Amino acid sequence: MDGAAPGGRGPAAAALQAKALTRYMAIGGPEARFIRAWLATAREVAETRCLFRCGRARVNAVTEGKDRETVPERWNAVGPGSDMWMDTAQDPRFAAGTKLEGERATLLDYLRAYRLTMEMKCAGLDPAQLARRSVPPSAMSLLGLIRHMADVERNWFRRVMAQADAPPLYWSEDLADADWAGAVADPAVVDDAWQAWRDEVAFAENFVAGSPDLGIHGTMRDGETIALREVLVHMIEEYARHCGHADLLRERIDGRVGQ
Repeated sequence: MDGAAPGGRGPAAAALQAKALTRYMAIGGPEARFIRAWLATAREVAETRCLFRCGRARVNAVTEGKDRETVPERWNAVGPGSDMWMDTAQDPRFAAGTKLEGERATLLDYLRAYRLTMEMKCAGLDPAQLARRSVPPSAMSLLGLIRHMADVERNWFRRVMAQADAPPLYWSEDLADADWAGAVADPAVVDDAWQAWRDEVAFAENFVAGSPDLGIHGTMRDGETIALREVLVHMIEEYARHCGHADLLRERIDGRVGQ
């Protein structure tokens, strides 16, 4: 077999495959333009064997286009070897230091921590960085996330639970994803987003504090009702999901990582 690897991926087979690929492109096969585009941007193709000895190879292509950006070096505020965002002794998420007892205290503390996490992931960035859509092709940005969560808070606590006549701040029937699309690198837009989010969080906290029972219900737009405790669970889920997005967005902006 001339030293060919399992699956026929030895030097002779690779040369034959390259020859066939060149011929395919020359006669103008239907995918030829995509192959040309790939070859034009491919910098390196590394081949590794399947760990399960299945006789097939994984091909990891590393591409580099004309406008490729520099990937930032990963770092955190504690130092090498740590996976924390900052020193836990100074981390406001752990400042309370009290043992959680009961449903209300547990739900509210988890929600408080995730709200703080989103805020901390945005700390120290200028308007251009906050508005940067750093993980293409996603249209997400940290600024868009702040705007999005302001409307999420507003919808569940002000509109659904309090039944207030409160139109969305950024959501729009006319423009899809307006909360994300309107997140532009303007200091006034950034200030507005933070103020809106903090106002809605304050309203939510006051509403929950004034509710004697987590079993009280609010009415959604479709007429269905939902208990306050379920809204709190949903908000924890919503923040947890988007804080994962924030992890990637922030790391791609300046390399900062950590819980």
